[in-house]
Amino acid sequence: MERKYIKLSEYAKNRSITYKTAWTHFNEGKINGAYKDVNSSIYVPINENVDYTNAICYARVSSNSMKENLNRQQRRLEEFAASNNYKIIKSVKEIASGMNDDRPKLNKILNDNNWNTLIIEHKDRLTRFGFNYIKLLLESKNKKIVVINQSNEDKTDLMQDLISIIYSFSARLYGLRRKKNREEIKKFLVS
Repeated sequence: MERKYIKLSEYAKNRSITYKTAWTHFNEGKINGAYKDVNSSIYVPINENVDYTNAICYARVSSNSMKENLNRQQRRLEEFAASNNYKIIKSVKEIASGMNDDRPKLNKILNDNNWNTLIIEHKDRLTRFGFNYIKLLLESKNKKIVVINQSNEDKTDLMQDLISIIYSFSARLYGLRRKKNREEIKKFLVS
């Protein structure tokens, strides 16, 4: 059987990574079977068993008060998938904190092997922190993540991370206060 190859630029595009990242992977020997020809073009073997059109759309919001946004987010993901020739296997909506690392619906997606592309609107819809760890793990399983709204500025990402941390800790603090207040009210009512 004849082995087929694609250029490194197409490989990068298929995996939703920059050309520079793909080039670094090639130089570090992380792309099995890749080679550089006499014209210095880099070619990567096509893994014909991987069909990146099988996709799952994952939409997430933090609270029930944002349900309308969740529905709009899911529609945007499905429209993007359809216009880019992805075959939607599942479209999942979840209401949970992006800081929560034990989300049942996301866990089910990550344990499922019937898909190859996860489509999300923003990185923070998947997770507030550790996005690149999840991305690397999925790439090792021949899966990719497509983020349809990339943030163009590092400052924007840093500010969003800072806001996420402050929001998370303040929500925890107010949650603890609310619990303490409820306990004090119960004690008062009982006595």
